[in-house]
Amino acid sequence: MSENPAGAGSWHDGQPGGEASSGWGTQPGWETPWPESPASESGRRERADLEVAFAAGLRRTGSLMQLMGTAAAEKIGINATDLNCLNILSFSGHMTAGELARATGLTTASITGVVDRLEEAGFVTRERDPHDRRRVVIQINLDRAVKDVAAVFVPMLRAWREMSARYSDDELRLIVDFYGRMEEVFRDHIIRLRGAADG
Repeated sequence: MSENPAGAGSWHDGQPGGEASSGWGTQPGWETPWPESPASESGRRERADLEVAFAAGLRRTGSLMQLMGTAAAEKIGINATDLNCLNILSFSGHMTAGELARATGLTTASITGVVDRLEEAGFVTRERDPHDRRRVVIQINLDRAVKDVAAVFVPMLRAWREMSARYSDDELRLIVDFYGRMEEVFRDHIIRLRGAADG
């Protein structure tokens, strides 16, 4: 790994002048968010520090989201992969097995297992597409999802809402735009990684 970028050591765990609440330390080399930092090369120490904090924040959030998903799945009584598939399905309410496989990167056989388990647990049903009887659509059971899944996340959603109240409308628009752009980045690199695996 490369040396610490200019000023990186002045931020402890990605927070200026203090310790991060998570207590996660930063191992040597991992504090570098990317191989090339224009800010550090230009000597803009504050910008370089912000880049490190930005990257560390994304990494921590990603890890915590995965841990939250695993803990929630255990609470609900399903596995983390099945919960993730159910979450993806919840955005539209219905998808074909092929669409869900493409969205998750799982094989058709794996998706069949996921749907079997979710159907047995009462979270989804398989139905014929009324517009094309050859297609089988996986339909979410909204009542069951709200009762057993949404209820687990309600305390966190309330905390998010309280947190968002601290921000102005313009600030929230910026945050929403940021998440939209991050989603594009993740989608692009999921495609990249899957392409590398297939090659």
